[in-house]
Amino acid sequence: MEELEVVVAHSERATLRVGDVFLKVDTDEARTDVEVEAMALAPVPTPEVLWHHPPVLALAALQGTALGHLGDPSPASPAAWAAAGAAVRSLHDAPLPPWPGRDPELIAAELARECDWLVGSGVLPADVVLRNRRLAETALRPWTPVFVHGDLQVDHVFVDGDEVTGILDWSEAARGDALHDLATLTLGHPEHLDDVLAGYGTDVDRDLVRAWWSLRCLGNVRWLVEHGYGPPERYPEVAVLLSQP
Repeated sequence: MEELEVVVAHSERATLRVGDVFLKVDTDEARTDVEVEAMALAPVPTPEVLWHHPPVLALAALQGTALGHLGDPSPASPAAWAAAGAAVRSLHDAPLPPWPGRDPELIAAELARECDWLVGSGVLPADVVLRNRRLAETALRPWTPVFVHGDLQVDHVFVDGDEVTGILDWSEAARGDALHDLATLTLGHPEHLDDVLAGYGTDVDRDLVRAWWSLRCLGNVRWLVEHGYGPPERYPEVAVLLSQP
């Protein structure tokens, strides 16, 4: 047997690598079902599904390397970022998946709970939370739903040179706001927003992208704390929140 590598492991799911095979184990089998169906529907490169025996999903490794990593400078070229933007546009232009997305009212309620926790726990100064909350709330306006990846972190987009070779982790794919995907992809990498939008090929409200940066970060900090990801002051999400005007 080849050496086993633990890629991700926490109380909700784990991903293991054995040679060129990734084994994903999820406590919520519905997420894995969504991932398999979304990859079949998405008009962009995705990993090959080798087999699916809930709660385990086996995927073939992708060629290339991740576009980047949150908190670190990206080694990818501007052309690779533009290619990622073009891939996202292809996804957003595709027919909607048959299952619904998250209700903006529920997102707003979750935002309120997370902000209350951040202030009450003292993880962030109250003025930082309030400033980002006001910005985040502007993202929750009416939008025309598109086929979104839902968790389009920079680590989930693989490139080889200037070509996208695949997009990973589709368990949160649904109908949603196109700007959520664009914001998630460029979170912590604002210097590449113009590259992504050049590939995306349409006008985008950059203020709403920033709003989604705040919303995503406000919603992630408690999860990171509770899952043992170290002191909050080291989180790239906290750095983003502190940098928002």
